Amino acid sequence: MINTVTPVAKGTGVLLKAPLSGYILPLEQVPDPVFAQKMVGDGISIDPVSQVLIAPCDGEVIQLHPSHHAVTLLTPEGLEVLMHIGLDTVTLRGEGFKPKVKMGDRIQTGDPLIEFDLDYVALNAKSLLTQIVITNSDQVATFQTSSGNVIAGETVILELTLAPKVSENTPISAETITSDEIIIPNPTGLHARPSAVLANLAKKYQSKIRLQRGDQDANIRSVVGLMGLEVNHGDRVVLVAQGPDAAEAIAELSDALRSGLGEEGTAPIASPASVAQGEISNPAPRRRSDDPNLVLGVAASSGVAVGQTFRVREQEIEVAEKGENPNTERRKLEAAIEQAQLEVEALRANVHGQGDPSKSAIFAAHQELLEDPELIDIATSTIDKGKSAAFAWKQTFTNSAEQLAKLQNQLLSQRANDVRDVGQRVLRILMGVTLTGPIYPDNTILIAEDLTPSDMATLDRSKVIGFCTVAGGATSHVAILARSMEIPAIAGTEAQVLDLPDGTPVILDGSKGTLKLNPTPTEMERVKTLQIQIAKKREQDVANAMKPAITTDGYRMEIVANIGSKLDAETAVELGGEGVGLLRTEFVFMERASAPTEDEQTEIYSSIAQVLGKERPLIIRTLDVGGDKPLPYLPIPHEENPFLGERGIRVGFDRPEILRTQFRAILRSSEAGMLRIMFPMIARLEEIKMAKAMLEEEREKLNLPAISVGIMVEVPSAAVMAEQFAKEVDFFSIGTNDLTQYTLAMDRGHPKLAPYVDGLNPAILRLIDLTVKGATKQGKWVGVCGGIASDPQAIPLLIGLGVKELSVSVPSIPTIKAQIRELSLVQCQELAQKALNAETGADVRAL
Repeated sequence: MINTVTPVAKGTGVLLKAPLSGYILPLEQVPDPVFAQKMVGDGISIDPVSQVLIAPCDGEVIQLHPSHHAVTLLTPEGLEVLMHIGLDTVTLRGEGFKPKVKMGDRIQTGDPLIEFDLDYVALNAKSLLTQIVITNSDQVATFQTSSGNVIAGETVILELTLAPKVSENTPISAETITSDEIIIPNPTGLHARPSAVLANLAKKYQSKIRLQRGDQDANIRSVVGLMGLEVNHGDRVVLVAQGPDAAEAIAELSDALRSGLGEEGTAPIASPASVAQGEISNPAPRRRSDDPNLVLGVAASSGVAVGQTFRVREQEIEVAEKGENPNTERRKLEAAIEQAQLEVEALRANVHGQGDPSKSAIFAAHQELLEDPELIDIATSTIDKGKSAAFAWKQTFTNSAEQLAKLQNQLLSQRANDVRDVGQRVLRILMGVTLTGPIYPDNTILIAEDLTPSDMATLDRSKVIGFCTVAGGATSHVAILARSMEIPAIAGTEAQVLDLPDGTPVILDGSKGTLKLNPTPTEMERVKTLQIQIAKKREQDVANAMKPAITTDGYRMEIVANIGSKLDAETAVELGGEGVGLLRTEFVFMERASAPTEDEQTEIYSSIAQVLGKERPLIIRTLDVGGDKPLPYLPIPHEENPFLGERGIRVGFDRPEILRTQFRAILRSSEAGMLRIMFPMIARLEEIKMAKAMLEEEREKLNLPAISVGIMVEVPSAAVMAEQFAKEVDFFSIGTNDLTQYTLAMDRGHPKLAPYVDGLNPAILRLIDLTVKGATKQGKWVGVCGGIASDPQAIPLLIGLGVKELSVSVPSIPTIKAQIRELSLVQCQELAQKALNAETGADVRAL
């Protein structure tokens, strides 16, 4: 190996030699904010090529983590040197690590500390980067670091000059405050990261603070001391503070500990002091109706169904606890998982083949669960203790699902159902149980504790017309699939529905979230008649789908489609679509191991343009992904708020090779039809200019004609500055879904706030009005491609505000065109002005 180390200046102090061979990185470049922000302490990181961690100096082992991925030495000068192998390696629970020392050992420079399996850690941890930090960095006056390649035991990596000793100030007050008992929620306890967060939080207080666990305690400002307590998940601890700000310190630090110190995957564990405290913490009761024949739930998938109930019961599979020899049981588990992967792949392909790639991603997530190293490691560990593969697997996935279900984050807790789905599939294969579904009667409305995505993918659609579940919510994968399959559904109902006898007549309203029990024959007939009328109207609309959307007083609207595939384009043309107002190009990039090539993209875009022909426009939105929906080959660092982070056009600027390749493919495809390009998530004028400049560079290289350029208006800044933005583009398309959530500061996928994220809120309508007026002044047109473009109540308002184009869901094209043919532009304009002056979205809808 060639040594390219930058020499360390000679001087007095403590010298640390490389504990590993490898390449030095500054601590600031470590992809973990706790280390990068030096919350644990100052130091360096090494990307290792050797696999035995050796002592960088003489000292005493004062801390060895139970997972054996981290060790701390105390030097004769009193410095605490923490060596942390890899990132998130605590989750490996010791697998791949072999300690060569124990607590209290005195060692010399070069002595082996920990041997580790380089390949195993690389494959199963977030990173191999190994941090060498001084946890009591306040005792160091200066750090001099090396750079480049280093050799274990030879290269000096740090030269430290000690700071003068300072005597501690005695607290002004002797007041001592003790916290209530705190139960640690962190899945792997107080390892380095949460310990560092806690220690840093404590530094702003003057008081002396200690963390007690049983008869042991540690200075809360010492990361090593905290790790030395070996505080695990579920352990009970108390804080003791003495000093002038003891009460404030106890209050903040107690809350921080209970909340998991910002670590992912934690949920506070309640520790009620009394019955009264426990009761006051109870969640609000579910919606209940005073009418015994009306069950209330959450609207999961719109539509109305009239039929009879049929209870779905989960198949309970009995397993034997004792297994054969561990090797045999491990092979059984491996074979079952491989078979399950094939089954899930078949389901994914089935859903994908139905023309909805985004929904098939649900089963791609199931495939990832089948490869989850923690699930497999825990099950394997249980097998090694003499248990059968079936027993070990059932225990593992059941416990994992239960932990997820307890999380306060409802989006995460609903993923417990996916774990059960995957787990039950593997268990069924292990036990050789054949999956035999029930025979459903006609007009079945399923009643269940919960359904799984696999249940949804295999439903007999000729018999099942709706479902109602006690668990789940509007954001569950089951609800998402139900909406894509247009099956009315409600979720989150009272458990009493499980007691309904099979065959109970009901009316399920998925739009209102209600289940009407035992309706009269007259009521059922009325709903059925209405459904027949709606179906007939739909038939008429489809028959007239090729007629233009012109109002009674001659105003022409262009009705185009939002699509995500070539199949969508074909269907849109058949249903009277006049073009494509939004091609979501994400479908080209998803479910791949690497980014699509220029030729692959060109072929896809050209084939869609050919379906539309030369006379129908095709607006292609460039790749719109980000922190909230990353791609496996396009890693984006974790963001605290991904909706305000690196997404849309910002990802393209950060990964210009991705954006330029897509630009070239779109330009090359423009010869096949009437193509236009549209940039997502534009918030600043500079972004339009940058994107246009990149596009022009690629156009000149290809020597092709220019194409029309537009932007998505989906953040308030773009709407407010519409007149200025319109000078740079040829058209606007308003993405009302994002525009609504950014304007109201409400996540449209939030299970509690989603009902209030209404695109007909007067604030949103005023932004649309601003956008249209700004564009009109510059002679540019405005379309709407968001959810309200397909909302019958919104369409008259959009027409009245001056919108020229509606890009809608493919199935709704004939109905929307028919609706417009019955409207008057003048009346729409009058209605729009009233809506702009309304106070709430409900007031607007009441118009």
